[in-house]
This record gives sequence, structure tokens and C-alpha cells, in this order.
Amino acid sequence: MCFFVGCEKAEKQPNIVFIMSDDHAVSAVSAYQDWLAELAPTPNIDRIAQEGMLMHATYNTNSICGPSRAAILTGKYSHINGFFKNEKGGDFDASQQTFPKLLQKAGYQTAVIGKWHLGTAPTGFDYSKVMVNHGGQGTYFDTVFVENGNDTILETERHSTAQVAHDALKWLTKKRDKSKPFMLMYQFKAPHRPWTPNPKFQDLYTEDFPHHETFNDTYEGREAASQNMLEIENHMNRRDLKIPPPPGLKPWQEGKYYRYGNNGEFWTPNDTLQGAALKNWKYQRYIKDYLRCVAGVDEAVGQMLDFLKENGLDENTIVVYTSDQGFYLGEHGWFDKRWMYEPSFRMPFMIKYPKKIKAGTQNKELLLNIDFAPTLLDLAGAEIPNDIQGDSFKPQLFGENYQGRDAVYYHYYEYPYWHNVQPHYGVSTGKYKLIHYYYDMDEWELFDLVEDKNEMHNLYGKTGYEEITATLKQKIKALQVQYKDDMSLDEMRLMTDMVVERVYSENTN
Repeated sequence: MCFFVGCEKAEKQPNIVFIMSDDHAVSAVSAYQDWLAELAPTPNIDRIAQEGMLMHATYNTNSICGPSRAAILTGKYSHINGFFKNEKGGDFDASQQTFPKLLQKAGYQTAVIGKWHLGTAPTGFDYSKVMVNHGGQGTYFDTVFVENGNDTILETERHSTAQVAHDALKWLTKKRDKSKPFMLMYQFKAPHRPWTPNPKFQDLYTEDFPHHETFNDTYEGREAASQNMLEIENHMNRRDLKIPPPPGLKPWQEGKYYRYGNNGEFWTPNDTLQGAALKNWKYQRYIKDYLRCVAGVDEAVGQMLDFLKENGLDENTIVVYTSDQGFYLGEHGWFDKRWMYEPSFRMPFMIKYPKKIKAGTQNKELLLNIDFAPTLLDLAGAEIPNDIQGDSFKPQLFGENYQGRDAVYYHYYEYPYWHNVQPHYGVSTGKYKLIHYYYDMDEWELFDLVEDKNEMHNLYGKTGYEEITATLKQKIKALQVQYKDDMSLDEMRLMTDMVVERVYSENTN
């Protein structure tokens, strides 16, 4: 492929629209035909898969918002790009190399609109308008944005998802340089906690949803999991479930009222609602609002796809849909992310490029979020620097010969806030997964992902699994060396203990 002057048949560089939501679980994208597909369809997001390729085994390197975003931008693991936790981990080093900067050098006009959540102002963009209030998370209503790193704008007219859609289409219509290819990062807060949908979707989903088969997990044989603080039954607060405070409270009292439940404090909306009925009530309130937020994102994706087609941009525009990580929708009785278990480790990823990617194709190769940067650079005909740790998966997209990964490596650091998830690292081959929890425990977990897709049965130390365990431990060591994460456990613990205040408070719960 050749895009530049001097080629016999110079091709026009493709535009890129990189769409990313926040905390969108694979199970809540109907293209994957997972357990919620028929109950909560996402027809517009699915259009990307139908017109391009659906990737079934895309994983993140550190399942938490800011670190995943940093990995996507840099193509490097958290310990290399320096942004490895949200809580007390400092801000993203905006001076470092990112794929938007590299695309600028290759002739692209770049823009980011929506959620950023990295503390420092965006760099590498010709235009930016990003959320900055509520610890950089943004809010669903009365969202505060900073435009081009300077101008603060309070948007009161629209729900944040609709506002991001409005701003993105406005930039494409009125502000982009039509003489250049463009790369737009189109990024939503939704469906992040506290799952506040646009009122237009408030009456969506009136029937109760079923529970996942692991909803009442007891965490037998999984010590780290048993210490969690992200249970729907015990760790959702009043803000999550939209329980208004009594009148007359002062602001600090109202904040305390809404946070009640974060740390396992018992509460119920009425004294007659207890036990399993209370757990189900919390779940139904949660899952319906979460999926209503997804419906808003799906609408915004459809607006973008329609705009590209109506303006003759469809054929030469690469469109990606992904999330910064997965999320728990009642699996193991949980909400949130962080764990190396599949619902949070696995990410949705689909991509269309009508000129090059055959419609309706699917791929089950192991991919990582650090692969996004080199792949987009490769598709744009830009040089991929040697220090990028991810690999381009362009050959998979174009049906060319390639050698895929045999395993993916993961490392999570943040503890104990917010949800008491033990720092851990691990490896997955797609068939087996080995996890090591190391901070203040020394626990291992081994899962057979074919026979036990829900990761309920820890096989570590069981007879018959000695050889696969030894092989996976060797694989962990090899990948730690390859990715320069071969520090001692004490050094890893120091990363968790590090306290570097961020520009924005990260009290997002």
C-alpha cells in the first residue's frame, strides 16, 4: 500500500473516526450475540460490525479508565507510559509520543471531542473539546468542557452523550480542513457510573431483566474475589440507584447521603424490601439505567454513520467502535471492572473500512488495546516507531498472512480504592488463564476458559494441571521481559503505594 508522493498509484489517505464509550461491556453490544443481545439491541453500533469486521478476542492491559486510555494513545503498557492508576497516580505525561501526534506528522488533521479523563490537556490535536468537571469524568448533565486547552464551556442544553454527538458533527461540518484527511476521537462518558440516561430513554426497558448465571457467586476458591467491594447487593450507593435525599440537607450532608453504601453500609428504600428481593431491586434499577445510557450512545453512533454516508465520506473513512474496558452487568454479582476476569478484561472492538475490509467478517485472534495505535498508523500509511509495544493487526483486517499472538499479558495496580481489587498480573492464551495476586496476599488462580467460561473453578494446585501451570508461569516471565515489566514484587507494590496527586480530584463514586 502506498499513500505518498512518488508512488505509481498514490492512494488517498483514509479518514479515521475512533469511537469510544466508557465501561461498555461486550455483553451489552448485540453484535456479539451474548446473553443480553436480544433484550438490549444496539443496531447502530452493530452496523460497524456488519459493514466491516467484528473482533472477538480484544483485551485491555489494565482495566480502568485512565490507564486504558493512556495505553490506547501510546501503544504502550501502563508502566512504560507512566499512567498506571487513576487514584493517586498523577496525570498523563502529555509530552510523550502518541498516535494522534504521529498522524499529525503524516498529514492528518486531528480532533478529540468528549471524555478525556487523563488530567493534563490533550496534545497532538488540532482541535479538542473535552470534559473536565467531576474529577475529569464529566457529568451527564451540565457538563463542563474545556475547548483547545483554554476556554471553559458549561453545556446545559443537552445530555452529555447528545452534546458530544452535536459537537462532533459540528466539527466535521464547519471546522475541519477538507483538504486534509482527518482523525476524530469521538468519546462518550456513557455508560459510566452513575448511569444517568437521557430522559428520552427513561421509559425504555420496562420489563425486568434476567440475572446472569453467576449472579449469586459465593467466590469459593477465589480468595481475592471474596474480598471485593463491587457487589450490587452490598456496594451500590443511593446516587447509583437514584434515591433522592430528604429536603433541607446541606451540600456536605447531601454528598454523604448519596455516597452511603459505597463501603458496604446497609440501606434499603423501604423496610419491607430485604434479602434477595432487595438485591434484585438494586440490579434492575442498575441494569436498566446502564442499558438506557447505552441506547443513547447507540443513537449517537448512528448519527455519525449517517453523516459519513450522506456526505460522501463513508467509503474512505475507517470507523472503529470500542470501549476503554469491559464491565460487570451482574456477572459474579458485580458492577465495575478492574479484574482480569473476562467481563472486564475483554473489550468490544469492531472496525469498518469499505475500501479494504470485507463486510461481515469476524476475527478471533488475541488482540490488545496497545495494538490500536500501531494498527491505525499502519492503515494511515504512517511510520510505526520501534518503541511502540503493540502490534499492527492490519494483516488480519485485510485477509493477509499473519502470525497472531499465542497469549496476552495483563497488569492491574490500583488498591484499595475504589473497590478493594487486589493488584494482579496474569496471562491468557484464550484457552487457559493464570492470574497472580501479589500485594498483601500470594494467591494464584488458573482457569480453563473452554470448560469454565465463567471462571468459577480455580484449578491452581489441582492434580493434572501441573504442566499447564508451569508453562503459563514461564509465559508470564517471558512476556514480562518482553514488555519490560520484569520488576520485583516489592517494586510492583511500591507502584501501588505511590501517592502522586492529580490535577482533578478522582472522587467519582
